[in-house]
Amino acid sequence: MALIGCIFTLDYPIGNAVKQEVMREVVFDGEGQKERYLLTLKELRARNFKRNLPFLILSDKLPEGQVYREFPDGRIELQHVFVSGSKFESKLIQVLVPSDAERVRKEHELF
Repeated sequence: MALIGCIFTLDYPIGNAVKQEVMREVVFDGEGQKERYLLTLKELRARNFKRNLPFLILSDKLPEGQVYREFPDGRIELQHVFVSGSKFESKLIQVLVPSDAERVRKEHELF
């Protein structure tokens, strides 16, 4: 199995400040690489939550341009990511119910 992501930055307001969220390209092939990849994802997720930032979850099961964004409070939102000028922006599609949020975490091995 190979997983390929992409590099982009999302800007979003928090109070009077603007935070940036970065997703990096990831390509792996083989079980050892998958384990290192999952460990890295879990570390990035924990770091984001510690800083009160959301965590992006890319899924090949979603239509192009859609991502999940998981927040430190446990909620997961389905969002559409698009280019606006020279920046990436996102638009809320829906907030997942808790059972769907758990399913997404399990599918992406984020426990």
